This record gives sequence, structure tokens and C-alpha cells, in this order.
Amino acid sequence: MSKIILIETSTELCSAAISDGGNIISYRESTVPRSHASLTAQFVKDMLDGQGLAVKDCDAVCVSKGPGSYTGLRVGVSTAKGLCFGGKLPLLAVGTLDVLVWQAISENLLPQGCRYVVPMIDARRMEAYTGVFAPDGRQIRGTEPEILAGDSFREYLDGGPVLFIGDAAEKCSKTIVHDNAFFLQCCPKASSMLFPALRSWNEKRFEDVAYFEPFYLKEFVATVSRKKI
Repeated sequence: MSKIILIETSTELCSAAISDGGNIISYRESTVPRSHASLTAQFVKDMLDGQGLAVKDCDAVCVSKGPGSYTGLRVGVSTAKGLCFGGKLPLLAVGTLDVLVWQAISENLLPQGCRYVVPMIDARRMEAYTGVFAPDGRQIRGTEPEILAGDSFREYLDGGPVLFIGDAAEKCSKTIVHDNAFFLQCCPKASSMLFPALRSWNEKRFEDVAYFEPFYLKEFVATVSRKKI
């Protein structure tokens, strides 16, 4: 049975887990702001110690690759690469939107008769990183930035119940008004990476540890603080 270290740092929630076969055997999370850099590696160490494992006893490391927070993704990918290099393990990567969809599926969060799942990662202002998925986890519309408007996703909403899930769901609910729209404000969790991680492992879809980069979707734009020091 494969043991996989799972790391999810794409939003304000910092989380990590260890899976053994089809089960999560250890999990840690924190919502403390700007704590990803200090907590991610420590979470992994604490979980390994608690299970009596070393990094080399695991079979792979899987990281949530984005889209999401630029800094959070950098921390998660850097931590995953360090574990892979240190333990000589293969690297797996799964999309953040896939994690949210499987969070809804695995935790039985889908509304009755759900036709579509729209995971949403906050991209500031009235924009979100989104995609459209079937309730069995298949992606049917590509990942892209979406400027939220009253008629967004109308063609899907007119077809039946749609679950909007993610850290942009709340702001979406103030703009999209439809009887078939259901909203769940939450962040993706490492424990919800289990199914897509196992799928990547079974299909041997390994990343190049040296050259892998997060999927930012949009270019990072640095700003200059106006505060005088």
C-alpha cells in the first residue's frame, strides 16, 4: 500500500496529511495568517514522528499545484521538493480546483440532484480562478480566471443544481442569484487530495522535481508599499 505525503498551501489554510493506501492516517491544519512558511514542514515532521515514519518510508509526495496564492504555492512546492530530494521520492501534483471538487464529493457536500460543481479560488476584487466539473469529478470546462457577474455560469445553472465551492464562494453568492445556485465557503484541504493523488500515483504521472513550478494561471505582480520606513 502506497504512503503519500500530501501538502496543500494554495489559500489561507495551511494543511498537510499522510495517506496509506486509501486512507488518511494523519492530518494537520492551521488558519494562522502568513504561517505557511513556518508550519508546513513542521506539520510533515510532526505527522511522520507520530506515525513512527521517516520521509524515506513514504512512496511519494503530492503537492497542490494551484491556482492560488503565489506565496502559499511557492511554500508548498518548495517543501514538497525538499522532501523529494531528501527522501529520493517521486513528486506528484494535483490541481487546486480538483482538490475542492473531491472535498465536496468525499464529504458528501453535493446538493441533491447536483449537475455541476464550480470550484472557486479567490483572485481578488470580483475575480476568481474557476473551472466546471461533473459531480463525478470530471473536469468539463478548463481552468481560467472569471470576472464574476450576474449572468456568470447561467448556462449551467439553467440545467440544474450547481455547487459553488471555495474561498470565493461567499463573494460569488452576492453576485450570482439563481434558484439552482448553492454556495459553500471553504478552503481546500490536504486530506481531500487523496483521490487525485492516488490517481496520479497509479498512472505514474510524476513531475520533474528539479524543474516543476506551481500553476499560477496569472503572472505575479509585485507592488511597492506606500508606507514610509
